[in-house]
Amino acid sequence: MKLSPQDCCILNSGSGAWAFEPLAIQLSSSLGIDISDQPRRFNYMLNIENNDRPIGYDVFIPIESIRLAADKRLLAKVFFERNVPTPRTHLLDTFTEAQRFINEHPANEWCLKFPTSSGANGHRLITATENEPPNWPKPFIVQEFVRLERPEVYRIFCAAGELFGWVARRFPEGTKSSAWVAHARGARYVRLDPAPPEALESARLALIATKLLDSFGCVDLLRKPTGEWVVLEVGTDGLFNHVDRDLGDADLEGELRQRVANAFWKAAESSNNQPR
Repeated sequence: MKLSPQDCCILNSGSGAWAFEPLAIQLSSSLGIDISDQPRRFNYMLNIENNDRPIGYDVFIPIESIRLAADKRLLAKVFFERNVPTPRTHLLDTFTEAQRFINEHPANEWCLKFPTSSGANGHRLITATENEPPNWPKPFIVQEFVRLERPEVYRIFCAAGELFGWVARRFPEGTKSSAWVAHARGARYVRLDPAPPEALESARLALIATKLLDSFGCVDLLRKPTGEWVVLEVGTDGLFNHVDRDLGDADLEGELRQRVANAFWKAAESSNNQPR
């Protein structure tokens, strides 16, 4: 039997539900399903209490993928294991190890990344003489800092296995820039076309590694001065963060809503056809 809208919901419950409310309303409109604090047959999960426990219902975006996207330490391990091209990245158990590593590699610049931040919150450039920052989650993520003449980060979206919406995030001309090219710091999106094949391949490897290829997510990339396309991180919706939809491009925002809706219903039908 085909799933109906009544069999599905935007699942948004618990004390953190308020943070996802605007997105929940938008998704409810574009998918044609209710917002609910109780799970149904198939769910677009945004927030639940006690999310560290196993869930016993079908979801559009795998909870494992949501956890990976939310913690850069987990991402670093998965990207290394799956040969996803990234800036040189090391997980180090102590700050003394981090200082020693940086001291042994003076030809590169290095940054210390806060593992659960969004919008580059907490990231900092680091040298071998830095003091240990207080209350920093371990292990420490030390990553090669790729300095560009004009700071910019590229992003591509994915829904139901299709990559689309190639954009760059840049600071507008005449405005103050930052080493951290985040929307929250004043960077804005510029739509580009087409995406270079090498960038698409790096992005696809990241989406496969995080099991986001068949649902919904995005990938942030840099092009190194050598020409290599490297992955910084992936993003998706749920529990800890959500994908930025404020793109400054009405056509792309509309395409994103439609593609996510199509991907959701495709996944819902696939889930409904699985043996129970």
